[in-house]
Amino acid sequence: MKSCGKTHRNRRRKRRKRKKKPTKSRSNSHSDQPTPPTYRSRRWMHKSTTPARFEPIQHKLPTAATHAAELSATTLPSMAASTSATSFSTPTKPASSSSSSSSPNSVCFARASGRCRMASVVVRAEAVDATISPTVSALRPSKTMAITDQATALRQAGVPVIGLAAGEPDFDTPHVIAEAGMNAIKDGYTRYTPNAGTLELRKAICNKLQEENGISYSPDQVLVSNGAKQCITQAVLAVCSPGDEVLIPAPYWVSYPEMATLAGATPVILPTSISENFLLRPELLASKINEKSRLLILCSPSNPTGSVYPKELLEEIADIVKKYPRLLVLSDEIYEHIIYQPAKHTSFASLPGMWDRTLTVNGFSKAFAMTGWRLGYLAAPKHFVAACGKIQSQFTSGASSISQKAGLAALNLGYAGGEAVSTMVKAFQERRDYLVKSFKELPGVKISEPQGAFYLFIDFSSYYGSEVEGFGTIKDSESLCMFLLEKAQVALVPGDAFGDDKCIRMSYAAALSTLQTAMEKIKEAVALIKPRVAA
Repeated sequence: MKSCGKTHRNRRRKRRKRKKKPTKSRSNSHSDQPTPPTYRSRRWMHKSTTPARFEPIQHKLPTAATHAAELSATTLPSMAASTSATSFSTPTKPASSSSSSSSPNSVCFARASGRCRMASVVVRAEAVDATISPTVSALRPSKTMAITDQATALRQAGVPVIGLAAGEPDFDTPHVIAEAGMNAIKDGYTRYTPNAGTLELRKAICNKLQEENGISYSPDQVLVSNGAKQCITQAVLAVCSPGDEVLIPAPYWVSYPEMATLAGATPVILPTSISENFLLRPELLASKINEKSRLLILCSPSNPTGSVYPKELLEEIADIVKKYPRLLVLSDEIYEHIIYQPAKHTSFASLPGMWDRTLTVNGFSKAFAMTGWRLGYLAAPKHFVAACGKIQSQFTSGASSISQKAGLAALNLGYAGGEAVSTMVKAFQERRDYLVKSFKELPGVKISEPQGAFYLFIDFSSYYGSEVEGFGTIKDSESLCMFLLEKAQVALVPGDAFGDDKCIRMSYAAALSTLQTAMEKIKEAVALIKPRVAA
């Protein structure tokens, strides 16, 4: 037992001697600083109960300015290199060792005597550059979609708003068409199609254009896209260059000028008059064409006016266009089947000498109540279609395989959509007749009776400048629409979105009973408007 105790005492003496033994200083640039002791036994370190402490290591840590410069030149090139944009902290006592070790900016420089000497580097980055392309910044958001979204939000909040802003038929997609889409899903027809669309659908489109429109195309001159809107955008991008001018009669569909801007072209607006049913005068067109003119956009039947261009007027326009080899025509014919007798639709490409320079756009959304199916098509000379197809291959590729099967079924309904479409057109005409009669009863209101589509473009400019108690002044089409939304709970679209601030647009793609209720509310609200005070 004694020898055992003596042995333990000797071991303790040896350990004390080892602790007192001085360590050799390492040779480095900071030789005047003591080198921390090291341990040969990791097991001994783990047994230490001394809590970790964090201290700055003067001989290891460079100055803040030096460190900031190093960070800027190496690992953090996108961050500020100055000390004003970078802060460093060296905490002395963390809440716990676990929290300190989890810090992503903590760097351990040395461990000694149970002390983990650390310096924590916290770097604040500059704000991310959120600059948007000037081209996109120049675009204006669609007011029709904005008004529709606002009306939807009010309805969700419990306000009984009647939405007459969106250009969307209130009918369901015909059963035969819907069934074709469902069968496509059941049959597993859910894979990619060719970029230009399925051959069977393009052949069916060619047959339709030949039989109904009198224009001849082959399948390689047809491009099927995700809606007519995509067709128009791609066509404008394909044929227009920066500096070109796009001629657009006003009132126009809200997206035409923005599409021209997106292509780097300049939209040139050609105003029309309600007294002339919003139809473009040939002499005005002739006065606006120059060497920069690249594209004329025509929409018949028209959105937002419902006007239909008679064949005689289109022939006059064609006579002017043919004098300018560089001038092309984009004919938007998406509403061709929604037309009221005695008006008749004429495809611009069917006119003498116009096939080579016309890009015809059509689709399934309006006539077949297929807005959500997103299916449209472009028919044009092969080189134009190929250019648009190149854009589409990089944008979206082919349209939905399911929608294409449904579109094929739609074209098989018969001439001009058959009975399914004619039934919808009769309902639209009944609604149109009711609204035209009702608005003519309002004092100071001007209206042009639409011959197609399902819109009224109503001139309320005689009310501008009037005061409304509790609302303020009716200054323009936008304030009038806000007034009607607030007082009548009816959502309409300001005419300035279509290039004519004197008017507002109403969609009558709603049940007749809904339109009757809306009309009563509008009349009650308009009665609150005090006549303008003469200047």
